Amino acid sequence: SSSVASASSPGSECSSTSGSGPWCCTCAATEIAAFGKLDKEFKARDAQILGVSIDSEFVHHAWRSAKDELRNLPFPMLSDIKRELSQALGILDPAAGVAQRAAYIVDPEGVIRFVYVTDLNVGRSPDEVLRVLDALQTDELCPCNWKQGDETLKAA
Repeated sequence: SSSVASASSPGSECSSTSGSGPWCCTCAATEIAAFGKLDKEFKARDAQILGVSIDSEFVHHAWRSAKDELRNLPFPMLSDIKRELSQALGILDPAAGVAQRAAYIVDPEGVIRFVYVTDLNVGRSPDEVLRVLDALQTDELCPCNWKQGDETLKAA
C-alpha cells in the first residue's frame, strides 16, 4: 500500500501513522495539474497524491475555481498555513516566508524514502517522481535512469 502527495504551492508532505498506509509523494503549485493528470498512474501503484501548501483552504478553493486545469483535481489539497510542516522538513525560507519547492515519497511505514527540493524558480517533474516510486517499490537495486520493466542490478 502506498501514498503520493503533491503540493499546491511550495512545501508538501504526506505521512502514514498506521505503519501500513500508502506511499506518499509531495510537490508544489505548477506541478499540481501535471500530478492530477498522472493520478491514475499513482493509484495503480497503490499511491495517494496529496496536495500541500502554505496557503489557506480559501486560497486553494480560489485556485481551483479560477484555473480550469485545477478545477477537477482527483486528490485533496492540504494547508500548512502555520508553516509547521515546512519548517520541520527544513524547506521554509524564513526571510521570504515561503517554502522551497519540494517533493517527497513516504513509504507505508511513514519513512521518507525520496526528497526532491529545488529553488523557487525550478519546478519538478511528476514523471520523475513516478519513476522513483516505481524504483522504490521494486525493493531492488535500480541503476541510474532505471524505468519500470528495465533490469535491476544484482548486488555482488
